[in-house]
Amino acid sequence: MSYLGIGVSPGNVPVHHGSNLKVIDKRVRIIELILRCLILGLAIIGAVLIGTDSQVKVIFSIKKEAKFTDMKVLVFLVIANGLAAAYSLIQVLRCIFSMIRGSVLFNKPLAWVIFSGDQLMAYLSLAAVAASAQSGVISKLGQPELQWMKVCNLYGKFCNQIGEGIASSLIVSLGMIALSGISAFSLFRLYGNNGGKSNAG
Repeated sequence: MSYLGIGVSPGNVPVHHGSNLKVIDKRVRIIELILRCLILGLAIIGAVLIGTDSQVKVIFSIKKEAKFTDMKVLVFLVIANGLAAAYSLIQVLRCIFSMIRGSVLFNKPLAWVIFSGDQLMAYLSLAAVAASAQSGVISKLGQPELQWMKVCNLYGKFCNQIGEGIASSLIVSLGMIALSGISAFSLFRLYGNNGGKSNAG
C-alpha cells in the first residue's frame, strides 16, 4: 500500500481544514456584522427621510400639502424600511452575541430561520423599492397618455427628499440580497462533509 507512505498523517488533514474554516468563519462574521449594521442605519435613514417629508404649496390661494401618505407605495416603503431596521437590529445582536461566545455556526433549524428571514426581507425591501421607484419616475416625468402631470415640478423639495429615501432604501435592499447569499453559505455549509463538527465551532 504505497499511498500510505506520503508522509502526512490522516489526522493532520481535518486540523488544517478546520483552521481554514475558522479564518473563513471570522471573515464571514465580520462582513455579516458590518452589512447588518449598515442596513440598520440606512433603513432608519430611509424611513425617516420619507416619513417626515412634506411640502406645502399655494395654488390659486389654496394651500396644498404633499406628504408621503398621499402615495400608498411610499407608506409601504416606510413600513418595509421599519421592518428591515427591526430585523437587522435583532440580527446585529445575534451576531455580537455569537462573536462574544466565540461560536459562529449554529444548529440547522436556526440556520434555516436566519436564511428564510434574510430571503423574506430581501424580497420585501426589493419589491418596495421597485414600486416606489416606478411611482417616482411617474411623478418626475408624468404620464401624458393618462394625462398625469409632472408632480415634481410643483413639489421639488418633496420629490428630492423622497428620492434620497428611495436611494437609501435601494442600498438596504442590495445589502439584504448580499446577506441572503451569506446566510445561504452558512446554512448549506452545515450540510457539507464537516457539517456535524461545525455546529460546535
